[in-house]
Amino acid sequence: MIWQDIVISIANLVFLGSVIYQIYHGYKIKECSIALLVSGMTTFGLIVVAVCFVTLSFYYSAIISLLSTICWGILFIQRIKYKKF
Repeated sequence: MIWQDIVISIANLVFLGSVIYQIYHGYKIKECSIALLVSGMTTFGLIVVAVCFVTLSFYYSAIISLLSTICWGILFIQRIKYKKF
């Protein structure tokens, strides 16, 4: 494991914390203020980043990116479910 993998993982964990809070907040008030296009494009982009991390052997970063992908996918689903376009 190289130090860059650790640094990227830690930074992505901070971002993951904010997304988890957004998911909880949206669930609590039954509303999602994240635009559908934003959550969809971010979900797709994070999948691409996770694949790139795997090809670079940054396995911890790939795992955290996949967790972020799942969270952004949940935001995407929340936006559709709560239907405020």
